[in-house]
Amino acid sequence: MKICIYGAGAIGGYLGVQLARAGADVSLVARGAHLAAMRAHGLKLLIAGEERIVHIPCTDDPAELGEQDYVIICLKAHSITGVIEQMQPLLGPRTRIVTAVNGIPYWYFHRHGNQFEGTALESVDPGGRQWEEIGAARAIGCIVYPATEIEAPGVIRHVYGDKFPLGEPSGERTADVERLAAMFEKAGLKAPVLDRIRDEIWLKLWGNVCFNPISALTHATLDVICTDPATRALSKTMMLEAQSIAESFGIGFRVDAERRIEGARKVGAHKTSMLQDLERGRPMEIDPLVTVVQEMGRLTGIPTPAIDSVLALVAQRAKVAGLY
Repeated sequence: MKICIYGAGAIGGYLGVQLARAGADVSLVARGAHLAAMRAHGLKLLIAGEERIVHIPCTDDPAELGEQDYVIICLKAHSITGVIEQMQPLLGPRTRIVTAVNGIPYWYFHRHGNQFEGTALESVDPGGRQWEEIGAARAIGCIVYPATEIEAPGVIRHVYGDKFPLGEPSGERTADVERLAAMFEKAGLKAPVLDRIRDEIWLKLWGNVCFNPISALTHATLDVICTDPATRALSKTMMLEAQSIAESFGIGFRVDAERRIEGARKVGAHKTSMLQDLERGRPMEIDPLVTVVQEMGRLTGIPTPAIDSVLALVAQRAKVAGLY
């Protein structure tokens, strides 16, 4: 099984080590000092008190790798459009694209089955290029739950979690998704195949749409946002707006907003990814986590006043910092 991980950062590197150790034919696309370190010393994963090192092909030129069975995209969602051309040599007639990204993926309305079938979302797929040039029909959904970080170039530290739910947009249990899930399981990862992958996408997005921008604006950690009465109330209002939109598309939530907020509070003094990006001077992942919910609200005619206000503020914060 040939698997290319496109974007071998914290999550991609974690997957790369685990899959390679399980016997998959893995290659990595990366860049900069991280790529140079992996080429020189291999890719090191620090997990459960041990060091795991693999030496596998890694490059910044995907044309060196050839056609793959699976390409697992581990980039920030807003970066994907910029690498469409470079990705083409990896794509054969049966290659599947696994979107291990945060937020709403480019293929969301593929095999969706309502009046929005075939709709490309401008905020995550400008001009519909990912839909057309990577291909919505290639997509397999993947939700990323583990927390990992790049401790140094070529070194990934696993913080917690091992769950990567997978699912076809159609809800079918195809041979492709079953085969991939089996390889993830062999690699020591939990990869349940879901027949309603969009429900799980929204469950994670439900927290991201509020906690991420609020944290970037306030520099507060999750425990503070979820216990301060004002930011907790604002989070819940944004979540309920998002829930109305999601339910109009047939999404079911297995927990209510209060329980979702409590779950975030229990994570403790954790900085969201958007706050980390702001502090580290990296482009902030606003559109696939927040703007897309506003866009989907516009599609359905559901108002999003709280989301609109917070989005306006965090977008301006990012622009002032040169990170939008």
